[in-house]
Amino acid sequence: MSNSSVVNAVAQRQVLRVQRGGRGPAEPFDDGETLAITMRTPGGPGDDEKLALGFLFAEGLIARADDVTRIVHCGKPGTPEARNVLDVIAAGGVRIDVEKSAPSRRGTITTSACGVCGRRTIDDVLARVPFKKWNLDSQNESPVQNMNPDSIELLFAAVDALAGRQPVFARTGGLHCAVIGDASGPLGSAEDVGRHNAVDKAVGQLLMRGLVPAAREDSPRVLAVSGRASFEIVQKAAMAGLAAVVSVSAPSSLAIDLAARAGLVLAGFARGERMNVYSAG
Repeated sequence: MSNSSVVNAVAQRQVLRVQRGGRGPAEPFDDGETLAITMRTPGGPGDDEKLALGFLFAEGLIARADDVTRIVHCGKPGTPEARNVLDVIAAGGVRIDVEKSAPSRRGTITTSACGVCGRRTIDDVLARVPFKKWNLDSQNESPVQNMNPDSIELLFAAVDALAGRQPVFARTGGLHCAVIGDASGPLGSAEDVGRHNAVDKAVGQLLMRGLVPAAREDSPRVLAVSGRASFEIVQKAAMAGLAAVVSVSAPSSLAIDLAARAGLVLAGFARGERMNVYSAG
């Protein structure tokens, strides 16, 4: 590979390195129509339901858990489909508009590392974020305006919480984890072979408890992920009204751009007592 090819594959963004204690700025189906197919880790009871709810919420197809009256496994007993296909039934008076998800999926396979997954522009994603009262181009109206930029401890605490919520990873070394927490501690967590699925499960868990979408006056909430912070993971955090995303690995350049536009704190390479902050909200 030539040096010019390597240079063309690298994007440059400003980064702030911070140290702990230091200072610095801060396939479900929908009523019979196939919406998406994803490779996932089945997990425990209710995990598939959390995954479906979180996915539908991230796509802007539902606004709350009550928009869905029933999620059931379907298929002939004894076949693989019996435990791998979900039927999502909308609540009375609620229409889940599958076409709203058409630009990105329309029944196609969603991989565990899908990145943009067909999203054409950042504007396309921002148009789906339900918090229209936020001025997404102004820090003054940022969803993290009440988050003290000098306090990095909340980000480190979220990353610390990952280690104690990965029992399957401890046995296999093969799963990702997502944790959502605030100043009181973790609020929800999930493991999955795919980072995006883990985030959907964690968001779905909070949806079931009525904790998502988050009100602006609530304590800022942080999403910690065990892998890279991709564009779509930042999108899911923005849709859920979270204040920050922190990952143990690198963010993509598109994730940084989206976080800056959406007013989210985005940090990466959170390891030990150090991390890099790419967007301060």
